[in-house]
Amino acid sequence: MSDQRRLSIADLVVGEPLPFDVYGEGNKLLLRRGYIVESERLAEELVQRGVFIDAGQAERLAQAKKEAQAARLEIPSALRFINLATKRLERLLYNLNNEDNAQGKILEVAKALSYAFDINADIAIASVFLNQAAANYAVRHCVDTALIAQLISRAMKKSPDEIQVTMAAALTMNIAMLRQQDQLENKQEPLTPSETEIIRTHAEKGVEILKQVGVTDPAWLSYVELHHENEDGSGYPLGKEIKQIPQNAKILALADRYCASVSIRRYRKTLLPSAALRDVLLPDGKPSDPMLAAYFIKELGPQPPGSFVRLQNGEIAVVTRKGKAANTPIVHSFIGPRGAPLSFPIQRDTGKELYAIRELLSGQQASLRFSMQQLWGEEAAL
Repeated sequence: MSDQRRLSIADLVVGEPLPFDVYGEGNKLLLRRGYIVESERLAEELVQRGVFIDAGQAERLAQAKKEAQAARLEIPSALRFINLATKRLERLLYNLNNEDNAQGKILEVAKALSYAFDINADIAIASVFLNQAAANYAVRHCVDTALIAQLISRAMKKSPDEIQVTMAAALTMNIAMLRQQDQLENKQEPLTPSETEIIRTHAEKGVEILKQVGVTDPAWLSYVELHHENEDGSGYPLGKEIKQIPQNAKILALADRYCASVSIRRYRKTLLPSAALRDVLLPDGKPSDPMLAAYFIKELGPQPPGSFVRLQNGEIAVVTRKGKAANTPIVHSFIGPRGAPLSFPIQRDTGKELYAIRELLSGQQASLRFSMQQLWGEEAAL
């Protein structure tokens, strides 16, 4: 071997295959590339023995490793963009009266969420279920609603400008009751008359606040004003019926209710995604807007990314992306058939009989500890 150097402890990773051949005295091959150093003791013995590796090969491998690490750093993270947008929105909403160009800044937040969606839509939707600690409920709920509204709007092939305005309305829909919403999260007793009044009037007052800070887009203002109207005219503040409500305002309203239903709340039971779809879209057993209901069911399905399931073989898993059919998503199992944690998440196709979904689980029932990066890689890094 013409160019060699001694093996150092830095060259070895316990439990991983050797990336090079290892030689002893007289260039005698001791260990082939791919051999797994299974213990720290073996690693130390090799170093103490004074074995050699091909210096040129080691240098090329080190360079390749650096390039791979640099490439990983360049991979944009959808989750990071969502969290940065959420923090930005939080600062904006609680200080909106002191912001210059509030309209433009809120639209920038919507654009950042759109970019996260472009990176990985599955991560964006999964964040609604798995990223609830990213901010307080009042702000996070607006972001979640914007993401779901974006999912449906994109599926309906609406224009980018139209989608941005709908998302901006979602981000600002509760501007008139943000602080009260934070307080209500800790409330155990029934609402007082004054609290009920704040809720009933927040849509109209939200429009007034937005106008004061320079929001002039009539569609944006309209969607905020109408996001609590019901199809039968029983909503507030105007009691409009379905024919009087713009489609984008209906998308916003349904997304708002869906996200509220699946969120962890102190005073309200969290619904499973399938139950949330049923309650939001079919309150009386039939959809008031069949076309919108069809889009919500197709795009979210009973087991959207980020939901927890138990498989037929007993494994507990997290849904990570759509499968060939709405009810056969791709999942990653964390808990084995006998209840023991798996060494690493294993991908399963629920279209196969053994891995078919037996039931949906709540987060408390699943009781899993993991990071989204474990499931989606660098695109879900924090």
